[in-house]
Formats: sequence, C-alpha cells, structure tokens
Amino acid sequence: MLENIRKGKTKQPPRLLIYGSEGVGKSSVAANAQSPIFVPTEDGLDQIDCESFPLSKSFEEFISYLTALANEEHKYRTVVVDTIDWLERLIWDHCCLAYGVRSIEKVDGGFGKGYIIALTYWRQVIDLLRILRDQKGMIVVLLAHAKVENFADPESSPVSRFSPRIHKAAASLVSEWVDAVLLATRELGASRGVKGGDRIFRTIGSPSCVAKNRYSLPEILPLDWNSLIQAMSASLKKEK
Repeated sequence: MLENIRKGKTKQPPRLLIYGSEGVGKSSVAANAQSPIFVPTEDGLDQIDCESFPLSKSFEEFISYLTALANEEHKYRTVVVDTIDWLERLIWDHCCLAYGVRSIEKVDGGFGKGYIIALTYWRQVIDLLRILRDQKGMIVVLLAHAKVENFADPESSPVSRFSPRIHKAAASLVSEWVDAVLLATRELGASRGVKGGDRIFRTIGSPSCVAKNRYSLPEILPLDWNSLIQAMSASLKKEK
C-alpha cells in the first residue's frame, strides 16, 4: 500500500463554478473554453455559437448525456453544465417521483429530508464529472444563476450577499468539489485597471459574495475565458 502514496502536486484540468445574473455572459465565457460541449438543463443557448446535447427534460436524460461523454470517444475537452440550478429542479422532480409526492418539502415525510436525499443524486453527477475530468482529461464548467441571501457575518452586522441559486446543502457539496467558485458580475467603479461597468469575475469570497479559488487568482479579473486561464497558468508557474 505504501507504494501507492503520491507526493507533490498533480496537474489536473480545472473544475469551475461560474454564477451570476441573467445575461451577464456566463454561457458566452464557457463557449470560449477549449472544445466545449454544453449539457443544457434550460433554454437559452440559441444565441450562443456552441455544440450541445438536446435540452435535458429529466434527471435520467441529463445523466445519460454525461454517461455518453464518459463511455464514448469524442473530440470535446470541456463539459459545460448550463445551469446547475435548473439541474437541481430535475433532481427534485426525480426525488418527488420516487416518493410519490409533489414537493421536495414532502419527500420522505418532510422536515428537510428531501434536500438531504437530493444530495445522493448530486453525488451521482459529481462522480460522472470526476470521470470526465480524471479519465477523459476534460475541464468541468458548472454555470448557475445568482441569488441574494442574508448572511450573518460573525465579525460584522448581517448583510446581503450573492450566492449560487441552489439549496445550501447542494451548494456546499458542489463548492467543496470545484477548484474555483467565481461570481460573474459588473464592476461598480474603476478598480485595478478595470473600468466601472465592465464585466468581471470576482474570485475571492467576501461579505458581499460567495467566491473562492485554489489558484491564488487576483481578486478581480475581466470576464473572459482567456483572461481566466492566463491568470490560472501564471499562478501555477509561480508555484513551481
């Protein structure tokens, strides 16, 4: 068993969660990734020049598309789930059907049990995405809409902050798995060479937004794929 111990960092394709308001440009950014294939759970790709599976109308359909990417030979280097908040609706519908109820709140007798049971299906999704990354060498990009939630900061007064529009249990699971959670938004004022009104990534969490990254990225980056990848590459070179 000791022969299986690994030492040092391993270079793997990034796993990214990009979230933001409607129309900010999340899908356009992902469409500029390396050889992307979209797995859509909502309409909205009509104006994006990309290749995609048909719209997933059930959790089973969604899983079948990821399974095809895992089992078949293909040219794609990036898988884009657009969006995970609509994927969550498919997961909830799947749970409701399994338990013969109409609301996730009623699954397994209620009291929040439905949200915990839904994590089983989220893990199924992550397991397939892990195969695509580890065995197929694919970049994973998860897109989501943003919501505003109340956040009680122990060091200050309660504030409102942006977060991905999925249940907190699912958000915790997904955010822990990905390498970066990035808020796609607009800069309110000039900052670090970025003009006010420009579309940006926020890469570091704060009382105003959920964000993180494992690449030591600058706090603000232009909202485009090349800028993001260049910043990630520069960070990895510094660590060598």
